[in-house]
Amino acid sequence: MTKLLSKIFVRFAVLSAVILASGSLSRAQDAVDFARDIQPLLAENCFACHGKDSETRAADLRLDERDSAIDAGAIEDGDAESSTLIERVYEEDPDAIMPPPESGKKLTDKQKGLLKRWVEEGAPYAKHWSLVAPKKAVLPAVENEQWVRTEIDQFVLSRLEQEGLQPAAEADARTLFRRLSLDVTGLPPAVAELQEFEKDIADRGDEAVSDWIDKLMQRSSWGEHRARYWLDAARYADTHGMHFDNYREMWPYRDWVIKAFNKNMSYDQFTIEQLAGDLLDEPTTEQLIATGFQRCNMTTNEGGTIDDENRAVYAADRVQTFGWVYLGLTTNCCQCHDHKFDPISMKDYYSLAAFFRNTTEPPKDGNVKDGKGATLKVYSESDLRRLDEIKTGLAIANKAKDDYRDSSKASFDQWLVSSLEATDEDSESKYGPEVQPIFHIPLNEGKGNTVTATIGIEKPVVAKKKLKWSEEGKLGPA
Repeated sequence: MTKLLSKIFVRFAVLSAVILASGSLSRAQDAVDFARDIQPLLAENCFACHGKDSETRAADLRLDERDSAIDAGAIEDGDAESSTLIERVYEEDPDAIMPPPESGKKLTDKQKGLLKRWVEEGAPYAKHWSLVAPKKAVLPAVENEQWVRTEIDQFVLSRLEQEGLQPAAEADARTLFRRLSLDVTGLPPAVAELQEFEKDIADRGDEAVSDWIDKLMQRSSWGEHRARYWLDAARYADTHGMHFDNYREMWPYRDWVIKAFNKNMSYDQFTIEQLAGDLLDEPTTEQLIATGFQRCNMTTNEGGTIDDENRAVYAADRVQTFGWVYLGLTTNCCQCHDHKFDPISMKDYYSLAAFFRNTTEPPKDGNVKDGKGATLKVYSESDLRRLDEIKTGLAIANKAKDDYRDSSKASFDQWLVSSLEATDEDSESKYGPEVQPIFHIPLNEGKGNTVTATIGIEKPVVAKKKLKWSEEGKLGPA
């Protein structure tokens, strides 16, 4: 972690507090923002009658599309007085005011003012925020430049100065390290480390702070702390969630997420492995575990449920989670209709649903830990080491066995030839009296519990499991 990033991280909590306390950094005197200020207002009050849905659209007017709104005269670029949208929202006649009283909607004076300012500023529309590529912001001007240490400081101070506020006094070493420890690891600091930090920061200042952040981020607790937030988004749970809510064995996925944070996995790889790790070329066990993201949905074993409905619900859960987590879109709305303002249609939704239904998950989980679906045996590192040792030992033993067989073949063939050479050609027996076999069993059946043996020369005997010698000194079935 670079020194600059370290210092930025130190001040992140302060920045968050400022944002939560006073709203967006750029809200004060900035231009009206469509996505932040206007679209939610139109969606709440106007889109039901003037949006995407052709079945409910009134006056053939769409306010969700800029060109349509301009063509209809609802918006005159930069001219609020000539825009019927502004005229109608300021109208006092209950038969002409928008939104109409019977809708139960009513704009406040502040909301009307926002709409008027927006039109006067050219009525710019914008794509959904999650589909707009981020751009580096221009650093705002500040008066107290000496206070600034990082670029984030400049944004914080700019907003404070706009509000007529002064930065709080710098925290003492004990307070600072407690904040660091809680922010980075989620845990309070140990007393000994606290004392060590106090001495270190007294000697080295900001350099000590950067080094301690690096040190805290090397701990497994860093990944555990960060993983908590991701696992909430991924709807992770150790139970099925419905019906008996029985235990399910999902902890390998939890551990994978923790490891991903601890080794600073890139976000694109983090995403690919969770959405399609099993579709990679020769996926590793870890990449298969990562697809547990797709197995965190709630499941049921309720006998009264309909299998096809359960499958549809499971797919909807995955599409919804994908939309929330990765796209910042409420894709679940499109189960029933094209989205009212997010750029996604019913066709998009069901295309995603088809992708996320391509699993072997059964409609009912069986109230068992593996959900009766595809399972993956996951071994601990110590077990893997032992398995490698066993595989190596078996390979050595099999090679020794094969080597012994190969080395014994020549001596066996020599013995066999010498035995056959001792055959009496005048004897009816092809072996001759000196090498008369008393028992021959080829053991070539291949399976089953019976073997075929030859007693003496011409008397086959079918034996089950074992043979024994009779009182007459003959070998026969047990």
